[in-house]
Amino acid sequence: MDVVVAGSHGLIGSALVADLVARGHGVRRLVRRGSESSGSAEAAAGPRGVRHVPWDPRTGELDQAALEGADAVVNLAGAGIGDHRWTPAYKQKLLGSRTTTTSLLARTIARLDGPPVLVNASAIGAYGDRGDEVLTEASERGDDFLAGLVKAWENATAPATAAGARVVWLRSGIVLAPSGGALGRLLPLLRLGVGGPLGNGRQWWSWITLTDEVAAIRHVIGADVRGPVNAVAPEPTTNRDLTRALAQALHRPAALTVPRFALRIALGEFAGDLVASQRVVPAVLNRTGFTWTHTAPEEAARWVVGR
Repeated sequence: MDVVVAGSHGLIGSALVADLVARGHGVRRLVRRGSESSGSAEAAAGPRGVRHVPWDPRTGELDQAALEGADAVVNLAGAGIGDHRWTPAYKQKLLGSRTTTTSLLARTIARLDGPPVLVNASAIGAYGDRGDEVLTEASERGDDFLAGLVKAWENATAPATAAGARVVWLRSGIVLAPSGGALGRLLPLLRLGVGGPLGNGRQWWSWITLTDEVAAIRHVIGADVRGPVNAVAPEPTTNRDLTRALAQALHRPAALTVPRFALRIALGEFAGDLVASQRVVPAVLNRTGFTWTHTAPEEAARWVVGR
């Protein structure tokens, strides 16, 4: 299998590339022109045969040949949701970094004969804050900022769909990993014994480990699926229970609740996403026979902390 990966140096992208290479698949990393690893205009050989292909979404530069012959294009590019406060300028960056890259890839795929499958990153933020409602891929969208962002992100794949390509929107939950990602700020506090639930802790957190996120990407490349696919563990849990599981795996207490107003002061509008409740289930992955490595928060927590 030959896979093109955009956003290959992030948390998920790095893990995906390593996994594909270990399994003997070919990988073409799309690298921003001018970055250290972009090399010349010709595709450069990367470590262990990984090819680095230059592109520039800002100027619309992407050689069609970079995608020719690929079995799949996996698009993980986009500015980090929680990296900065959501100022009007950063909101625009969140939107543009997703729609610009996605649109360029979709338009390029549309010009290919026998186009590859496009697996486009997305998020369960599509559903908004929904309390205890059980959400599947058939559920209606939300109406907040993140839901609107996801809608524009997914809509940017339209040229590929119109050209007959199979397009998957991988709506990922909270990705748990030993470092970085959603736990990048929480884990250090829990290790010190000064962490705890966010807000009242009763909000549903639909999560997936990095191991299963990568496996889900491989799965949808080969499975006969299209449209939204929820990349989450089979059973969502509450923020309180997930935090407790992580603290127990670290042999630390988790008694200090972080009140909503403190989150708002520290993080601004993004705090609302942390206390939003999204009880999402992976109906499509279940139906198509996907097998998880981590299904319960306790085993996921032990993996995250290395126990």
